[in-house]
Amino acid sequence: MARTVITAIAFVGLAVTASAQTRLAPYVATPLDVVERMLMLARVGPHDVVYDLGCGDGRVVIMAAQKFGARGVGVDIEPALVEQAIANATESGVSERVTFRVQDALTVDVSPATVVTLYLLASANARLRPTLMQQLRPGTRIVSHNFPIGDWEPDVVDNFSDSGGRKRTLYMWNIRGAPAPTPQSPR
Repeated sequence: MARTVITAIAFVGLAVTASAQTRLAPYVATPLDVVERMLMLARVGPHDVVYDLGCGDGRVVIMAAQKFGARGVGVDIEPALVEQAIANATESGVSERVTFRVQDALTVDVSPATVVTLYLLASANARLRPTLMQQLRPGTRIVSHNFPIGDWEPDVVDNFSDSGGRKRTLYMWNIRGAPAPTPQSPR
């Protein structure tokens, strides 16, 4: 009996650990004034494709389409949130400009993006950095709400108070061209 209980506890522990590994942050909706500031910081416009990793209810890509004329892709691991995002896009009249996917943000092909937005934990952002660096083209902007990307020095740090008086920080990076190849010594 004791062995059965230990096995059950171990199994539950594994299930919780597996779930925690795919969830890069708890769902916390970004206030709309902060969403707008993120998109303005990234200078989003009609030619942009905005990818929101951990999109929740879709508010970032919906606003990018509504207010800035961009196209957008929202990605979230939670099917119920993606369903809500699709409903919100339809209600907002932008469903032809945005799409949503149930997918782990760590496995998404972000290469079509010109802007990537994040509201994930710092540890998740650090895990995403190699993918972002490898897939994104020069000129792509990345904006993270409240959490940096490891030791990657941002191009812009924007500290402000939102409309509710809460302190916020936005970090922005611009993807630069590939590093120059290391010169080889003459043979």
